[in-house]
Amino acid sequence: MFVGINPGRVSDAAGAHFANPRNDFWRLLHAARFTSRLYDPSEQFELLREGIGITNAAYRTTPGSGDLRKSDFDGARLERLALELKPAWMGFVGKEAYRGAFGARPELGLQERRLGDTRLFVLPSTSPANAAVPWRERLRWFHALSGIASGLPMRRGVRALVVDPDRRILLLHYANEYDSWWITPGGGIETGESDHEALRRELREEIGLEQFEIGPLLWEKERYFMLDAAHCGQRNRVYLVRVPAMEARAISEALDARWFTLDEVAGLPDGPYDLDDLLSSASDW
Repeated sequence: MFVGINPGRVSDAAGAHFANPRNDFWRLLHAARFTSRLYDPSEQFELLREGIGITNAAYRTTPGSGDLRKSDFDGARLERLALELKPAWMGFVGKEAYRGAFGARPELGLQERRLGDTRLFVLPSTSPANAAVPWRERLRWFHALSGIASGLPMRRGVRALVVDPDRRILLLHYANEYDSWWITPGGGIETGESDHEALRRELREEIGLEQFEIGPLLWEKERYFMLDAAHCGQRNRVYLVRVPAMEARAISEALDARWFTLDEVAGLPDGPYDLDDLLSSASDW
């Protein structure tokens, strides 16, 4: 169950949740694989077939959420819904929806509070008024809830930080209709493979790299997202791989391959999440 903050004037006029065409909610649902297709706000009741419901933390229509009063929120009603309908999860679309209902300032993500057996998760607001939070950051949190709420196991993966003599990093570029991203080479570990076996196979398949030494394990990192029908995300072990000067090339599904300095990685709007922070804290690369 998704919980918006309250109806804006466009939604009130349409009689539908998140009806402002500049609101990202419906696109984020599909991009994060909550839904099998992109829905229109007028189809909101069709979401029940996908196991999804929508409500609001406050019912009064206002020009903006800043016009709401404390008395407009009814956390007790949300608790009753949780106890009666027993949704596995409630996703609050915006910190203010959660704060208004419970009087507490949350961080984004999984909350300690529960309503009965219902777990609570706070997402970024999808309103156009929240333009300071870019699409990709919103999508990351919707992916996180989609993955963790699926109950599926996480796939084991391995990736390589491929570094040339000039301390440049090799990244591969991928994209779909909703997102664009650069990522280090690597992928899932197949049954019976060791980390090193999987890494050698992935680097051969993705960038044609055959002869190389695998360096130390730099870090482990997991990320929730609906990877496929069997996994809720991937837990990666990232190894250092030093190579001589070589051409960056992608020979598999990647759209592009390129060398980047650390400063260039930090400036990528669609670069690997937190890679610059991880590299600044790692001493072995």
